[in-house]
Amino acid sequence: MTIDLASVAEQQGIKYFLISYTDLFGSQRAKLVPAAAIGGMQKAGAGFAGFATWLDMTPADPDLFARPDPDSLIQLPWKPEVGWLAADLWMNDLPVAASPRNALKAQIAKAAEQGLQMKTGVECEFFLIAPDGTGVADVADTQVKPCYDQQALMRRYDVITEICDCMLALGWRPYQNDHEDANGQFEMNWEYDDALVTADRQAFFKYMVRSIAEKHGLRATFMPKPFVHLTGNGCHMHVSVWKGEDNAFVGGDDGLSPLGLRFIGGVIHSADAMAAMTNPTVNSYKRINAPRTLSGATWAPNSVTWTGNNRTHMIRVPEGDRFELRLADGAANPYLLAAVTLAAGLDGIANHRDPGARLDINMYTDGHMIADAKKLPLNLLDALRSLEASTVLRDALGPVVPAYLKLKHGEWNDYARHLTQWERDTTLDC
Repeated sequence: MTIDLASVAEQQGIKYFLISYTDLFGSQRAKLVPAAAIGGMQKAGAGFAGFATWLDMTPADPDLFARPDPDSLIQLPWKPEVGWLAADLWMNDLPVAASPRNALKAQIAKAAEQGLQMKTGVECEFFLIAPDGTGVADVADTQVKPCYDQQALMRRYDVITEICDCMLALGWRPYQNDHEDANGQFEMNWEYDDALVTADRQAFFKYMVRSIAEKHGLRATFMPKPFVHLTGNGCHMHVSVWKGEDNAFVGGDDGLSPLGLRFIGGVIHSADAMAAMTNPTVNSYKRINAPRTLSGATWAPNSVTWTGNNRTHMIRVPEGDRFELRLADGAANPYLLAAVTLAAGLDGIANHRDPGARLDINMYTDGHMIADAKKLPLNLLDALRSLEASTVLRDALGPVVPAYLKLKHGEWNDYARHLTQWERDTTLDC
């Protein structure tokens, strides 16, 4: 039964709705709609000029309509008169295939045809920084190994608990909050769910964290590597695939079931191409190809390998019911992250991709000994070229890939035209 948003607004005291969508670059776009107008918006959608956001459109294209998904409704705990809604994009009465949420829904439908459902949980790391972005907000947070620092965590008690209280009120079942490996860095964990539900919540989580940080006079950033000497912001994703009520990854002698290993095989096969979406910025490659940080480790992969309960590899299998993809960073688009992972995994299942031998070595110290381990891209351009060459992902994701590549190549070219102070310092007297 379709949820009537006008009735919900009246019952729950909602005065305004944020009809929100995430564009190809992960930016959140929205219109603020009074509750009195939500009935028409629920049917037709809120109108946007698609070219004005990061979508592959032109000013000549007709109106883009964001049709809210009523099942995604989140009433803002810190501003309950506002309801947030994830929206699907339509144009000319057809879904926009080259849009992130629609791309994920298409992969979910492909999995459903095989009786499969992907469930995910994400670990979103972020920094609390000064409003001007120049440094960590907590000047007392200076330990060399600050991970799990009790004092620094409790100095941010008001911010972290307000965010956690919001998640509790929303029924997300958060279960832990901690200070992470970098000064000023935090992570908050909530329960896993269907991939679309998690993607919607991840998109909202980033908005919520930024909003509550601003309430406290701070700024939150999910930037992959905001500080050269500190650990970057990862977005580790835990993945399982289900058949009805049964976890299809359970069972097998090597940590996961044969189906689970084939899924991992697909991710390993396409990892370098996936990086264009899981690590989508120029800055991303300062995290996954970084030298040792102040704390002693980057906690990020640079090779395409898998293991058991070992955090130095791209894929970790901590228990026999899921794997952890440690590749993605805080800039990853929540919908494209899940979509590209599911696309690669379904390819692995269909083509019986072999993940290769499980490695239990410390990749940070002994990785150079594995001569045939595929390396991750060194920069965004290499990742984009890998995505261009990937028939697996281009065929699976359809129009979203050429649209994404077109816009991201433009971003790379803009970066390449940028003259840095380092270039002047090292080349002015060449």
